[in-house]
Amino acid sequence: MRLLALAIALCLALPVHAEGFISRLLNKPVPGGVAVVDLGPAPNAPAARFQNKPVLVIHEDQQRWIAIVGIPLSVKPGIEQLLVAGKTREFEVGNKHYTEQRITIKNQQQVNPNAKNLARIERELSEQTHAYQQFSARQPSNLLFDRPVNGPLSSPFGLRRFFNGEERNPHSGLDFAANSGTPIKAPAAGKVILIGDYFFNGKTVFIDHGQGLISMFCHLSAIGVKLGDELPRGGVLGKVGATGRATGPHLHWNVSLNDARVDPAIFIGAFKP
Repeated sequence: MRLLALAIALCLALPVHAEGFISRLLNKPVPGGVAVVDLGPAPNAPAARFQNKPVLVIHEDQQRWIAIVGIPLSVKPGIEQLLVAGKTREFEVGNKHYTEQRITIKNQQQVNPNAKNLARIERELSEQTHAYQQFSARQPSNLLFDRPVNGPLSSPFGLRRFFNGEERNPHSGLDFAANSGTPIKAPAAGKVILIGDYFFNGKTVFIDHGQGLISMFCHLSAIGVKLGDELPRGGVLGKVGATGRATGPHLHWNVSLNDARVDPAIFIGAFKP
């Protein structure tokens, strides 16, 4: 009887379900991170929204649905709410400290642009904001992403950035050190939804991986795709360069979930708490 009682106690102490691979990979609930919220079993995917924006929902382990929520850097640690089929589910956002980066830019227009350049920047920002807000029905081909280039990580996500001593927006992506001309590969399959040559970002490509999961690649020396192209996982989209506001050749890669820029390191298993 004592052995039976012990066995029952151990079973009760176990979680209702074992955490799946995607949850273990992606659940980094901090500002600029990702929260994986268990939605339980259902015959169809529940509709979920965070901050009034649709959220990626996938089946994990063929047993339950999970919501994969992008947390903006502006969110403070504490309890947040996800709206699921008219009901709220809470999840907790922890704390994370981001360090500073100080950069010297020779071109003063890239620090304090004049009126003409500011107008251009506003137009370009509107284009890119619209791209980030797209939410297609397609399921992402994979959530453990491939690295878009072979090269060491340089500037991490979330750095507080100072250009010529003046504070600007935090670093919204992850940088890879790579030589100019290095091929850039799609980390997951997707559709090219925006290309451009922008004031700050230089030559840029946006790829929609599905359900609000979007990659942006910038500072390219050359773009190798057209608007509307479907790229397979590993398909080449362009080459590393130093166009726009860049002090040297590198790839800047953004990942966006439900219109929140999040740390790409999460998706390649390189996140550091």
